[in-house]
Amino acid sequence: MDSLERNRKISSFVVHLALVLISITMLVPFFWMVLTAFKSTTEATSVNPFIIFPKVWRTDAFKAVIANMNFLLLYRNTLLLIFFRVLCAVVTATMAGYAFARLRFPGRDLAFSLVLFQMMVPNQVFLIPQYLMVSKMGMLNTIFALVFPGLVTAFGTFLLRQGFMGLPKDLEEAARLDGCNIGQTFLFVMMPLMRSSMVALGIFTALFAYKDLMWPMIVNTDKDMLVLSSALAKMQGQYVVKFPELMAASLIACVPMIILYILFQKQFIEGIATSGGKL
Repeated sequence: MDSLERNRKISSFVVHLALVLISITMLVPFFWMVLTAFKSTTEATSVNPFIIFPKVWRTDAFKAVIANMNFLLLYRNTLLLIFFRVLCAVVTATMAGYAFARLRFPGRDLAFSLVLFQMMVPNQVFLIPQYLMVSKMGMLNTIFALVFPGLVTAFGTFLLRQGFMGLPKDLEEAARLDGCNIGQTFLFVMMPLMRSSMVALGIFTALFAYKDLMWPMIVNTDKDMLVLSSALAKMQGQYVVKFPELMAASLIACVPMIILYILFQKQFIEGIATSGGKL
């Protein structure tokens, strides 16, 4: 028993050590971004691998990007993009997920196959058709143009469908015996039980919307309608890139997502653990 216990402790130690090392490796780019933001341009572009920490901690890059970039406007556009995409994704995915998981109707399996097909096809395939649709509606350089690809979500539909399939059928039968129709059963019985999955979908959608780069750069070319990702991309010049300023702006842009994760990390983990979804 002593040898088994010792082997178990050694295995546990090795696993935890590996996880810690992997976590540190994943955090290295973030720490490098923070350190570069406080360096001079010469230090940031130095090929000397031993220059890790800045000799003098400078705030010039932060002052420059705050003076040259309208972060209040960028935050507003980005938050509106995230809010409406999350709202549309959660509403449509919850209703579609319930329909695919609990209702019987002709063509259900075929329709869900199309949802899975959309998940397997790269998003870039839909860029031209979506752009033409937005252009024909005359909605370029608007918040609607940013939100348009996120009005429905195949990933969210799949995630919520998996969650609804995990609920017992007794709940629906009890609601039916109490006189509830399909809408009441969905709204008052089934949907409240999916709160964790809905929050997880909201967090995923917010992350996807926040880091979306190609679509905002295509449909919104007006400087007043830029979001954080497209504004950061425009900081990279053709011949010269001021890396301290770019990293300082990236650090400022990371703040909303860091706050979002800190506030909802419990629901994020619970939603994935209980819905059977994978990334």
